[in-house]
Amino acid sequence: MTTVVAPRWVRPSVAVLLLGTAALYLTNVAISGWGNDFYAMAGQAGTGDWKAWFFGSLDPGNVVTVDKPPLSLWVMGLSGRIFGFSSWSMLVPDALAGVGSVGLLYLAVRRLSGPVAGLLAGALLALTPVAALMFRFNNPDAFLVLLLVAGGYFLVRALEKASTRWLLLAGVAIGFGFLDKMLQAFLVLPAFVLAYAVAAPTSVRRRVWQLLAAAGAVVVSAGWWVLAVALWPVADRPYISGSTNNSVLELAFGYNGLGRIFGQSHGGDARPKMPEFSGAGHGFGGQAGLTRLFTEQFGGEASWLLPAALVGLVAGLWFTRRAPRTDRTRAALLLWGAWTVISALVFSYMSGIIHPYYTVALAPGIAATVAISATELWRGRAYFAPRVVLAVMLAATVAWSFVLLHRTPNWQPWVRYSVLVLGVLGVFALLIGIARRAAAVLALVAALLGMASFTVATASTAHTGGSPASGPQHNGRVSFGGPQQSNVELYRLLETTTTKWAAAETGAMQAAGLALNSGKPVLAVGGFSGSDPAPTLARFQQYVASGEIHYFVVGARNGRGGSRGTSGKITAWVEQHFQPTTVGGATVYDLTRK
Repeated sequence: MTTVVAPRWVRPSVAVLLLGTAALYLTNVAISGWGNDFYAMAGQAGTGDWKAWFFGSLDPGNVVTVDKPPLSLWVMGLSGRIFGFSSWSMLVPDALAGVGSVGLLYLAVRRLSGPVAGLLAGALLALTPVAALMFRFNNPDAFLVLLLVAGGYFLVRALEKASTRWLLLAGVAIGFGFLDKMLQAFLVLPAFVLAYAVAAPTSVRRRVWQLLAAAGAVVVSAGWWVLAVALWPVADRPYISGSTNNSVLELAFGYNGLGRIFGQSHGGDARPKMPEFSGAGHGFGGQAGLTRLFTEQFGGEASWLLPAALVGLVAGLWFTRRAPRTDRTRAALLLWGAWTVISALVFSYMSGIIHPYYTVALAPGIAATVAISATELWRGRAYFAPRVVLAVMLAATVAWSFVLLHRTPNWQPWVRYSVLVLGVLGVFALLIGIARRAAAVLALVAALLGMASFTVATASTAHTGGSPASGPQHNGRVSFGGPQQSNVELYRLLETTTTKWAAAETGAMQAAGLALNSGKPVLAVGGFSGSDPAPTLARFQQYVASGEIHYFVVGARNGRGGSRGTSGKITAWVEQHFQPTTVGGATVYDLTRK
């Protein structure tokens, strides 16, 4: 077999790509502090207790978990144990996941479409605003993308020689993606199945049993932790937040599954529905429909190259329609194009909770589809039709970039006009077919200038809360569930405690600030929003009777989800039996005194 030697420029170019990505994602990575306090609280708990680490508990006392599986928290907790828990040790692994995702996407695209397409795909992913947002933040999405791209790389390797081993590894990657963000990891499975079923160089029978074996790998790699939680004695583990029956499977298919698609409220009817904002300039959700990804809430995140990706996908499939079944270019387009289309449709029509940053899972598909289709069309530049398609892709990107930049009219207006001028010149150069290198440079600069500018602005901005957004100054959007207002006096009071829990407060988004700023364990009554039945009133009373909780804090935002149900009963019992004092503006009950 003849070994293909890569051109000399490839390795230095890959090094520049990865070093540039690392610089973008790692520079001043701790600017966002604790980022999402909710996950940071669980990461802190995991550094102090191995059971809390395994289950993803919100506190080292293991009362209640986060409402997601714990894979990203495992990385966060291990980093905290090795380097000491801090903003830096928490966020650096996410940034490294971004560098790994870019590198793996390069490798995956290169194997089927060459190094130019691979480098372009990696650069497009790195320069997507929502990627810079999530790879510098502590939500689970960074590791979800890393695992999905790893799965794509393994599938590409499987496609080359119909390798069962590589296909099984693809299934394992998706299974571990489930342990990061549950059913969202499965959105790419139809694309994987389609690409392998169509293009793998083997018989139909072998393709079928290989795909069934890969499905088994998904189940095993996702199911081992689910089984461990199910077999663990309920009395000896934390409550599974977001579920209605303390079950991981119910959480996966309920609140984190069908509930997201069809609009089920948090954890069932007994729980408050998360607020959905509508209209420009607001947090997340918005109206479901085909245009959702182009709205003001979502557009600036990952849609910059989406029109070009769709045009390139259709053109690429048309130009390869007579190619052999195993054609590498068509296989690549089927994989990354179906990834893009299916994920985009699901995100567009979800009627439950959806945040704009979810679209980071679209970014690898869009980047790869644009890179592959543009590279293949460029190779056919001697013909007029490929040049026209390239010009259409560039024109669509420039026009859409101008619209997106115009939504922040006071931010660097020269960028959008530069994009427009360069885009016109680039389209003209592509159509007339002269000055090929100049045309390529013009096209790249015009296509990437606006998106890259937004990405740099995103990376240089601090992001906190439960719904961070890309762009300059969050693009005018608000974050849901931001950090609790600083209360130094209260933090110092908690630092003096020696009890198992320094304090208890309803809802993790409130309790997290106390735990993170005092460095002491805090019991988040009712989990995320205060609506989980953990702890029960009787259990809480036992904690108090045994002197395990020193203070109960009533913050300014208590009551969202906590004014009814178990947490409401606990608050009422505390107010009835203990005397309140005010500490730094917060109402505090000393549970060691009646």
